[in-house]
Amino acid sequence: MSKLTREDKIEIYERRKNGETISSLANDFDVQESNIKYLIALIEKHGYDILRKDKNRVYSKDFKLQIINRILVNHESINSVAIDIGLPAPSILHNWLSKFKENEYNVVEKKKGRKPKSMTKPKKNEKVLSEKDKIKQLEEENMYLKAENEYLKKLRALVQERELKEKKK
Repeated sequence: MSKLTREDKIEIYERRKNGETISSLANDFDVQESNIKYLIALIEKHGYDILRKDKNRVYSKDFKLQIINRILVNHESINSVAIDIGLPAPSILHNWLSKFKENEYNVVEKKKGRKPKSMTKPKKNEKVLSEKDKIKQLEEENMYLKAENEYLKKLRALVQERELKEKKK
């Protein structure tokens, strides 16, 4: 599915008003029919001004809670509420609902900015290990480092011995 520009959305609406079928519009723009239907309903309710020109909209915690209550308490459909408040897609409302239920029926606002480094997930090669595995891994690393250290000591001794022989000549 391709992302539609503002001009594409206006063209879809105009072509639909001129009698073109939703299925032909969906094929032409490589978009699902349900998205075309939603777009047309959204423009009919709010006009072309609802089509986004600016950055992403930010919704407050209280606003989200009011909208979620309309669905859960008043039993309104997600699509009708999304169209009524002018959301660009009903999937936004689905996300709000799922996060609301995940967080034990609390609305959690997304924090802006980057997560601190300590909050990031471990990389794939940094697997989460049990205590026994960590100890085993550290012991193996310790043995390797000891062997490497002995090797370097012997190598240094050989180099010094060779340098002494060359000086004597």
